Amino acid sequence: MLPMLRKVTTKNGVVKGLPGGNARITVFKGIPFAAPPVGENRWRAPQPVKNWDGELECYKFKNISVQDTPGVGEGLYDKEWHVDNQIPMGEDCLYLNIWSPAHSENDKLPVLVWYFGGGFQWGYPCEMEFDGENLAKKGIIVVTVNYRLGAIGFLAHPEITAESPEAPTNFGNLDQQAGLKWVYENIAAFGGDPENISIAGQSAGGGSTLLQITCEENFKMIKSALIMSGIIRNPYGEDAFIVPHDISEAEELGKKFFDFIGVKSLEEARKVDAFTIRDKYAAFREKYGMFAPCIDHKFCVDEPYKRLLEGKWAKCPVLSGNTGDEFKSFIPASDTAELEKKVKEIFGDKADKFMSFKEVPVKGPMGYATVSGIEASVKGAAEANIKNGTGDLFYYYRFNPDIPGDNAGTFHSVDLWFFFNNLDKCWRPFVGRHYDLARQMSGYWVNFVKTGNPNGVDVDGTKLPEWKPYGTDRNELEFTSNGPVAKKDTSEFVDFIKNVIVDKA
Repeated sequence: MLPMLRKVTTKNGVVKGLPGGNARITVFKGIPFAAPPVGENRWRAPQPVKNWDGELECYKFKNISVQDTPGVGEGLYDKEWHVDNQIPMGEDCLYLNIWSPAHSENDKLPVLVWYFGGGFQWGYPCEMEFDGENLAKKGIIVVTVNYRLGAIGFLAHPEITAESPEAPTNFGNLDQQAGLKWVYENIAAFGGDPENISIAGQSAGGGSTLLQITCEENFKMIKSALIMSGIIRNPYGEDAFIVPHDISEAEELGKKFFDFIGVKSLEEARKVDAFTIRDKYAAFREKYGMFAPCIDHKFCVDEPYKRLLEGKWAKCPVLSGNTGDEFKSFIPASDTAELEKKVKEIFGDKADKFMSFKEVPVKGPMGYATVSGIEASVKGAAEANIKNGTGDLFYYYRFNPDIPGDNAGTFHSVDLWFFFNNLDKCWRPFVGRHYDLARQMSGYWVNFVKTGNPNGVDVDGTKLPEWKPYGTDRNELEFTSNGPVAKKDTSEFVDFIKNVIVDKA
């Protein structure tokens, strides 16, 4: 057998990796894919990385993006994976990491490019659940890309627009795109196939994936996409954070931010220490809201979900879904009388039809008519693309097994442990059935990255339960405590909500 590919020549210089925990995998940590976004490069599109001499030892993760210090709270995610409050952090953060099972440049392995989540405010690629080794072991190359966050990653301001009209904001998304371009241009040297790249992400990373597949400049680089908990619409109202604002609104917020931090110009703002910006932004967002992707008419030319419905996207296979308990939509009301009043306000002449569903008068912990907006949004996109002739490209899943250790249920992000097959890194008392499910889920994922179709066999050669595209039969796959279960969506209520979301987009 050929030796592992531990040293690679990229277009910028030579990088050296180390054996992973499994010596059949080579890990390259902290490869620069753009110039440090500091000084004059703050609030600019990522600039080309400079070539280096000698061999760059890529043995350690580099800085996470400037954000609130992780691992200092008592929240769910602090216990789940944000456990290290000493993790290196800095504005010089545009690096990526690679897990590769390649022996040679000629291996032409499929590639997965991962964007982390965290509301565009928090998160980092070295979170323990994102370790790519167990996926790479199954025959793909895994790449995790860092990007700028919060006010440093998504500020808009008239001065920035005037200075760089071709890239006025959305710097974090442009970082993601730069990472993808770097992979497209360099991954062959790591034994990867640049013509078989899947991009993926969860939560804000899933929303980022949606943004990337609806950016025309990226179409040729993307073979398939995995969007976990990232296609989100609320059928009962508008979510200002999920639906991007126009840049004109974002610029007004940017002007308020400059006033808030006490600067009068972009030049002054670029001289403010990054951690001072972080700390002042933490107070600013409590009063005025967060900086996040906006419609800048350059990278993001229109609302991405709308482009998805209209067929204005990469038109590649998409694997997408949600956990059972996350981000439920509901109508808050004290009683049925108030419910009926609100339903008339929301649905107008469709109110009577809405009230006829048995799910509507059921009052849950937070309100009436509880439904998964993510589920309906994904299914709406799948159906719209079938109707407009794009094709039967969407595979829908629901993650709904028991989760031991507390009463958090299938909370937002818990499926990451399973898709990356990293249950051993979690504090929860997982047992055999959970490990079986993680093995199967990661198997579906890897199959999808390889071929654009999640179906295949388990490690013992038995066929995984068939996962059919959503299609006109409304197929779905539910991940349960007893394994994957293929189903058909027969809910007229979900069908109604799906059409409401599509009509509103």
